[in-house]
Amino acid sequence: MTPGNNGASTPEDDDPFGYLYADGQANGAQPPSGGYGYPNSVNRVRAVGTRQYGQPPQNAQTAPYGQVPQQATYSQPNAHYAAPETLPGGATTAQQQMPAGGGRGGRGPNHKGLLIGAIAVVAAVVIGIGVAMLGGDKDKDKASDEVGTSPTQSQESKPSPSASKAGESQAELPTIDAKALRLGGGATLAQDVEGAQSDGGIYVGNLNQVGSSVTWTVNGVPKDGAYTVFARYSTADEDQEMTLTVNGKPFGTKLNMGNFAHAKDGDFAKGWTKTYAYPTLSKGTNTITVSCQDGDKCNVLLDQLWLKAGQVKD
Repeated sequence: MTPGNNGASTPEDDDPFGYLYADGQANGAQPPSGGYGYPNSVNRVRAVGTRQYGQPPQNAQTAPYGQVPQQATYSQPNAHYAAPETLPGGATTAQQQMPAGGGRGGRGPNHKGLLIGAIAVVAAVVIGIGVAMLGGDKDKDKASDEVGTSPTQSQESKPSPSASKAGESQAELPTIDAKALRLGGGATLAQDVEGAQSDGGIYVGNLNQVGSSVTWTVNGVPKDGAYTVFARYSTADEDQEMTLTVNGKPFGTKLNMGNFAHAKDGDFAKGWTKTYAYPTLSKGTNTITVSCQDGDKCNVLLDQLWLKAGQVKD
């Protein structure tokens, strides 16, 4: 071995890369023709800047959208080191157009149909609100028309159960005019004084004699219990009182027939008023008699009698 050349007999044997150095070239080192490891790899060395980017290799295959492209073999280098569109002079890649339907059968969302549906929903809501407002106004008008025709709950001042039952059965209870009463003693019918509400303005007079009476046979009493018997009459000046008999038995107290209208003496036309008592009646038929007995004050004109269930005042 010679100094500076220990080892192999030739520079290329001593250093396979000796051809790259000046002393190796001076000793006659030549690059191997077959490359190292990969065929033709050394022969493909290019000067910097001579490679053309953006051109796909000849053996590259463009796969359809959605499929993985086939890999190139190691023997064929791939020039795609970076995206072509990011390099100067690179080829513009064509953008693959997506179907209008976003991949759903080739049809996009029906924006027109959605818009029409939204408009229809809004219109239905507006119509519903309008109908509700019109209905509310009608109910309000109806309620205002009924004011005064029937009492409200606050105006009834806590009605008792008996009063409620009276209202329910009021239509079933009768009213009788003077001319339908059975007269007794010296009682007679008359119509000289104005103000009677009986048919034809007829009332019962001449009751201020002992033994005079009127009797009402009441049919259709719905059940046993307490009732209110009302009497419409006229008197003037002094208060009066007469005897009330129910089913043949005198009522506990006299029937108060006071001058509640405050009519002056003799002015019977201004003395029309009413009174009431609370007898107990039986279901079915009952008799009620108003009579002038000893000790009574009977200077009255009798117009009507009627019943209500329970103990009420009106």
